Amino acid sequence: MRKLIFSALIVSACTRPAVSPSPSQSTSLADITSGFDARVQRDVATLRAATNAFHDVAAAQAAGYPTAVPKCIDDSTMGGMGQHYFDRKIYDDTLDISHPEMIIYAPMPGGKTRLVAVEYVVPFRLRPPTATPPRLFGQELKRHEEFKYWYLHVWAWEKNPAGLFADWNPLVKC
Repeated sequence: MRKLIFSALIVSACTRPAVSPSPSQSTSLADITSGFDARVQRDVATLRAATNAFHDVAAAQAAGYPTAVPKCIDDSTMGGMGQHYFDRKIYDDTLDISHPEMIIYAPMPGGKTRLVAVEYVVPFRLRPPTATPPRLFGQELKRHEEFKYWYLHVWAWEKNPAGLFADWNPLVKC
């Protein structure tokens, strides 16, 4: 019986299609948070648990994120950010790991998308750009002068070669 099961496993492994899963399906928490302390690892695990249902964009929309598909943001030299679904009703001065203001999807072939990151924001009208930066995940939020808010990207669902908290991901293409 064991020999039969082992043979079936070998045949199954050899006959799998050569298509790798999307990064959001295959990237583990350990891969995403490698090199970070236990607190950051715990916080990213909390974020992933809170947003896991949002792999289905319809679930994110049902939770309050917009139903209109936003423009995909990319840069020819730095990579992409993706499509930012911005829940404006939580756009305030509160930062909650479980409730990011933006959920970010990367486009895939055939018009599908995959959940790759989130973004936290605090408007300057509630925390001026001259104030001490808010902190989350042990990181200071950055100033976005054009949009007049503090922000932090967290690539919680796709490993970003540029870093867990980098703005741009060279693997994301619009």
